[in-house]
Amino acid sequence: MPMINEQDKKNNRQIAFWLFSVCALIFLMIVVGGITRLTESGLSMVDWHPIHGVVPPLNEVEWQEEFNAYKQYPEYQKVNSGMTLEEFKGIFFWEYSHRILGRLIGLAFFIPFMLFLLRGKVMPSLKPRLWIMFILGGLQGLLGWWMVKSGLVDRPDVSHYRLTAHLGLAVLIYLYIFWTALDLVSPRAASRRLSRSAAVLVLLVFGQILLGGLVAGLNAGFIYTDWPLMDGQLIPAGLFDESPWYMNFFENLMTVQFDHRIGAYIITIMSAWLVWKNRLYRPLASLLLAAAVLVQVTLGILTLVHVVPIPLAALHQAGAIVLLSAGLYFLHRLKQEH
Repeated sequence: MPMINEQDKKNNRQIAFWLFSVCALIFLMIVVGGITRLTESGLSMVDWHPIHGVVPPLNEVEWQEEFNAYKQYPEYQKVNSGMTLEEFKGIFFWEYSHRILGRLIGLAFFIPFMLFLLRGKVMPSLKPRLWIMFILGGLQGLLGWWMVKSGLVDRPDVSHYRLTAHLGLAVLIYLYIFWTALDLVSPRAASRRLSRSAAVLVLLVFGQILLGGLVAGLNAGFIYTDWPLMDGQLIPAGLFDESPWYMNFFENLMTVQFDHRIGAYIITIMSAWLVWKNRLYRPLASLLLAAAVLVQVTLGILTLVHVVPIPLAALHQAGAIVLLSAGLYFLHRLKQEH
């Protein structure tokens, strides 16, 4: 980044604090989104009202209207027929919370952004990055509704492809904002040799989160719950039963879960190597990365063998973002001068 004066540094620290706060809200949004999926709550709100959808049903008449609207769609007719109004309120809560958080994030980004711009606190080189974040946030809202619509036609479940895309864009936005905030509080130097490996690790973690989206979208985590073997085998039979063969990576529940497991092993081994190489050079970043990997692997195994209980599964999804953050911090530290 170019040389900046003390006032610019002060402004950048303020902007970084704001961006880290937005990241915290996105982190919460991802966790609530995971719980929404786990509780099968995502199709409880069958309309999208960006403005007046902020107000939930306030009396029994409004609740009954919302419930009657839900009854017109496949999830109620094919899966939840006979559900009571009180049960409906339970699933409505999570989807409503998810959508409210989305609006809150939009306001938490837009209002300070405009204030920083109007007060002339944003450096010219930073403005395009902030506008990109704003545009990506708007696209995420549209993508979320496109995902929900896939479950309102004939199939009483959202498309696992659209769910993974929705999760992937949320994580990508988080990654972009988090990295920008790190740049503002601690400008980077030119890349060093080992930082390429750290960058690959970050990409692997991002890919692993996408695989987790496929696992969640297909409910593949409920199928094979033994570990370290899978279906009693090291390499289970049936990994390529689907035709054409490449669809196994997206449609075969066994293959999708197997890939997620292999991804975890690769990330663990690569993290261990990077931590060992940099334990003296960047001790804090190395310690944070090692702890994040250890906790996430433990949560993954516990979630699996206990057949995906919601609290553990939510912690596992949260752990994925913590691991991504630790990886980003580790990479950023490796890009700095000694």
